[in-house]
Amino acid sequence: MRSTFAEIILSNLRYNFLNIRKKVKKSRVMAVVKADAYGHGMIQCAKSLNLLGRDKPDYYGVALVEEAVELRKGKISGPILSFAPFEKSELPVYRKFNIEPSVSDDKNFRFLQSYKGEKLKIQINIDTGMGRLGLNHDIAGMQIEKMSKNKYLIITGVYTHFATSDEKDKNFARKQISRFNLIINYLKGKNIDIGLVHAANSGAILDLPEAYYDMVRPGISLYGYYPSMETSETIKLKPVMRLVSHVSTVKSISKGESVSYGRLFRAEENTRIATVPIGYADGVVRNLTNRMRGYIKRNLFSQVGRVTMDRIMFDVGGSTVREGDKVILFGDSPRGIPSAWDWCKVLGTIPYEITCGISKRVPRVYY
Repeated sequence: MRSTFAEIILSNLRYNFLNIRKKVKKSRVMAVVKADAYGHGMIQCAKSLNLLGRDKPDYYGVALVEEAVELRKGKISGPILSFAPFEKSELPVYRKFNIEPSVSDDKNFRFLQSYKGEKLKIQINIDTGMGRLGLNHDIAGMQIEKMSKNKYLIITGVYTHFATSDEKDKNFARKQISRFNLIINYLKGKNIDIGLVHAANSGAILDLPEAYYDMVRPGISLYGYYPSMETSETIKLKPVMRLVSHVSTVKSISKGESVSYGRLFRAEENTRIATVPIGYADGVVRNLTNRMRGYIKRNLFSQVGRVTMDRIMFDVGGSTVREGDKVILFGDSPRGIPSAWDWCKVLGTIPYEITCGISKRVPRVYY
């Protein structure tokens, strides 16, 4: 196997899920496993969560119908919701694999108004302020009422998505809750069966218990990260991914010599350079150049020189680092090992992008 790999610690995944379930008490929990479980491996993560027996996820959430089909082919049972607007041509696939499509735009609504055929389970996305997908909240109640009269449709859920639940200021998120409640109350007042009501993503699970409703939808928190630096940390989480490589060569360079393309690092004194076989083709982006550290033999060493496609370098000075030594680029240990958040602070991004960005070229090893 390649000496660079991502360790996926499935016990941490289950730990996070159970802590989320404990936090939300009686609400059901949808495990969001889109984008290959945020880079962690969708099938393996879903199978691990299903080992929880009665505590396993009540639903799985994906972005695309293709992801849902992959789950089914991976022998994952239980309800699956696809968040993307459906295409008419895809409906046979949804029915064949028992996948629930989202009604996420007016095109979907117009088609379903006159839909006839085999009964179809659907969930309805309401745009309360995200401005991306969903029926407009001003008219969604009436649209859902019309769909509820179609005997060929089974509404299994109604949901919305927060735009700012991961921000310190929750005013807009609470405005979304207010808009959503108006629609839910309208539909319940009409005695319309709308199935499961859900809204809370990771940020809302942490800080907005009034948004728990019938079900919550953890995403990044499942994989061990708070969605931003502005949320509370009211759930204990453990990162699930540890990015690992090994020193492949160590060479001595003299004071004044440079390392890598563009000569962005020049040694201030005689030193030793360790090369590690991972680069931007693997997800270590070039903007980390001279701005990241690696954990080798219980010490942190600075990365030096331009990050290249297949290789990065560390200044290991007069240490005992040698070929074959393990290098942890980010991980789950509190012992000084870098976190994905360390990369985020350098790059101005979020952990979602870091874990999703670790490419398929990096083997996943499951524990």
